[in-house]
Order: sequence, then structure tokens, then C-alpha cells
Amino acid sequence: MRDRLIFAGQLLFTLLVAAFLVVPALLSIAAGVTANYFRGISSGVTLQWVVQVWTLYADSIVLSFVIALATLAVTLVVGVPAAYALHIRGGAWSRLIEEVITLPLAIPGLAIALALLLTYGGFGEFRRSWLFILVGHVVFTMPFMVRSVMAVFATIDIRTLDEGAASLGASPARRFVDVIVPNAMPGILAGALMVVTLSLGEFNLTWMLHTPLTKTLPVGLADSYASMRLEVASAYTLIFFIMIVPLLVAMQLLAEREPNDDGG
Repeated sequence: MRDRLIFAGQLLFTLLVAAFLVVPALLSIAAGVTANYFRGISSGVTLQWVVQVWTLYADSIVLSFVIALATLAVTLVVGVPAAYALHIRGGAWSRLIEEVITLPLAIPGLAIALALLLTYGGFGEFRRSWLFILVGHVVFTMPFMVRSVMAVFATIDIRTLDEGAASLGASPARRFVDVIVPNAMPGILAGALMVVTLSLGEFNLTWMLHTPLTKTLPVGLADSYASMRLEVASAYTLIFFIMIVPLLVAMQLLAEREPNDDGG
């Protein structure tokens, strides 16, 4: 009886926390399809705000996904080999480099953006392109990829696997692709999930680095809340959820399926 009461209390607490987090998002989504927010749902349901947002901000929405996927590609190409090298080498220098890579987590996004502006802001074409935002996102998200992969390496004897493949005549590149990457896949998928999520939702850093021609989803959302009626801003939030949730669910399912596939 006591265990049932404890379970019921834990379940009730979990549901209350979930409702506290989910209800505001649901209300915002509902406002995006309401003809008049102040009159409530009785004013009717409409998709005109969604159409208006897509007409005004389609370029910003597409650009956000381009930057997020480009950020993921760069962190994969740079972060996974870096995590492998840091784990294999070890020592004081490797720990120092790891701390330097992790440093952006302790620095506010605005400070990182200011540093990039002071360093590279004079390069006109680069400053005005979305590649400038990409650099900021890579700096901000790289620690999550490196840390996730290194956490996986810490649980397996990657050095023995590498030496075993080398004894069979595999080249360093072949060992990395056929041995290291498959064993690091759980960490790579976890890191990829965080990188894409953080890149799509990053505001502070992006707000400092963007130009009128390189607005992303969060910046456009802030602009819509500041300058337009609430229904339009809420419709923007609805489109954000429609586009990001299926992507995150797909990545999560892939991450959960990967260990089972290896086991098979």
C-alpha cells in the first residue's frame, strides 16, 4: 500500500511538472490558429496567421535549418576526430585542450558573439553571410559533440580495438571509419541531437551576429513578438514546433535504435 502511494505521488508530481511546462506551449500554439486572441477560441479558428508567417519568414525558417545542418556537419567532421585524439593521447595537454574546447559553455553567447565581431567583423562579405552565424554556432555547440563522444570512449577500451584493427593491417583512416566511428555512434547521435537542437534555438549569439538578410527562426520570432500582433507571433511558434519536433523525434528514435542494431 505504501509503495502504491509513493508511486501515485511521484506520478502526480511528474504530471504537474509536465503540465507546467507544456500548457504554455499549447496555449501559444492555440493562439496561432485563433482569429482573435483576446476574444478567445469563440472568435473562430483560422490558418491565416500561419500563412502570413510563412509568407513573411519562409527564408528565415529555411536558413535556420541550413545553419543547423551545416553546424552538425562541421561538428561531426571536427568534433569526432578531436574527441578521439584527446582520448587516445591523454595527458595534461589533452586535458588543457579539452578545457579550452569546453570554455564556450561558461561564456555568455553575447560575449562569444562580441569576440567574433571584434575579430572577424572587418571581413565585409563574410560578416554579411550566414557563414558568420555558422562559425558562432560551431563554437557554441562543439563542446557538446566532443563531450558526448568522449563519454562513450570512456566506457569502452577503444585503444585495444584500435590496436587490434592495426594488427590486421587496417590503415589509420580505415580504423577510424570502420572501428572508432561505429563504437562511438551512441555518443555521436546524442551529440548530434544536442547540436541541432541548440543551433535551431540559439538566440543571444545569433541576435548579435545576424544581419537583416540573415535572420534565423529565433530572431524572427523575437521580431514578430515585438512588432506584430500576438496571433502572428504565436503562429510563428506553431510553425517552429511543426518543423522541429518531427526532426528531434526522428533523431531520438535513431539514437535509441542504434544500440539494438549493434547488438543484432
